[in-house]
Amino acid sequence: MPESRAARRVIDRTRRFASRGMALLARRALVASCAITLVIALSTAAFAVTGSRSAPGGTPQPAGDASATDVPAPPASPSRTDRSTGTTATGPVRVQPARMPFYVATRGATTIYLLGTLHVGYASDYPPEQPFRKPILAALDASPILALEISPDELLLSQDDVNRYGMCRSECLIDYLPESMWKKVEARMRGNPAALKNLRHTRPWLASMLIQTYDTLKAGFQSEYGTEAQLQNVYLRVRGKIVGLETLNEQISTFTHLTSAQQREMLAEDLAQTSAENVADVKELHRLWRIGDADALKAWDDAKSSKLARSKVLAAQVDNRVVYERNRRFVQRMVALSAPDKPIFVAIGALHLGGERGVLELLRRRGFVVVGG
Repeated sequence: MPESRAARRVIDRTRRFASRGMALLARRALVASCAITLVIALSTAAFAVTGSRSAPGGTPQPAGDASATDVPAPPASPSRTDRSTGTTATGPVRVQPARMPFYVATRGATTIYLLGTLHVGYASDYPPEQPFRKPILAALDASPILALEISPDELLLSQDDVNRYGMCRSECLIDYLPESMWKKVEARMRGNPAALKNLRHTRPWLASMLIQTYDTLKAGFQSEYGTEAQLQNVYLRVRGKIVGLETLNEQISTFTHLTSAQQREMLAEDLAQTSAENVADVKELHRLWRIGDADALKAWDDAKSSKLARSKVLAAQVDNRVVYERNRRFVQRMVALSAPDKPIFVAIGALHLGGERGVLELLRRRGFVVVGG
């Protein structure tokens, strides 16, 4: 049936969208994802060194309980009308890039630049004339290494692993969940039986990621305007290289090693609010990211997580594995990659940076002086 084929295309596009990372989608994964680098990848991720490509047909459309007509258009890029005769004396008004959380960590002659990323965004976040602030561009140009959460080469290979560890041949999600939670999943996906059919074959951690991804799509975000993709577009150093701070297997294991109870907690938190409330949260996260204060961003997320937690104990366990264990791994590896007079530029999910157990504080404990960039 044509309708079924159309629904499958929506799901395939959503899977590609979800692949942009575990660090910043699904708020924990929007770290996480976002993240989003929220999920991992459920389809071939066209995420090459030049950035990500949109799925055929343009921006992915939402699944779930909203129709495509409910999707707000991304904020339009401001007009480039020449206002030199009006508001300025120097020429056309220039669109300013997002501030973003950006920090410089130094220890002696060793420098680590840190940028907090969002794995999705709007075109207006990255003006074509200047997609990043000048200090960020200067730091990127000075760095022979750009370190992301996962290397682009590994991300291209992610589909098989996600299918292997996140999907089941049987309708296993029903077996993982109590009947009351399954009813909530059905209600959330009302109006999209094809998406619900796919969710039936997922484990709870992946179902959580996909449901959050559907909500993020409704906010009009696009993966091609994720920070990592945009960074790679401007990282033109001839001898520069792009590396990952963790392997694909390590990132997937973050979720596959969660107990069934911990996975259910993730999903329960995603279902605790309506789709519209989740969309509002994603937009607020985006707003705070644009302002660029990593500690304020983390404080907001901590307060939100505390409110949504169904079990404080399980929620803390999930946070420890999904966020804090990875923070320690990131710091260990970025320090190992750094060297005197050879700066390294690190770009990871924004929610990894701030807070008492964030990357910035962990670097301070290793003797680095960390200042806002």
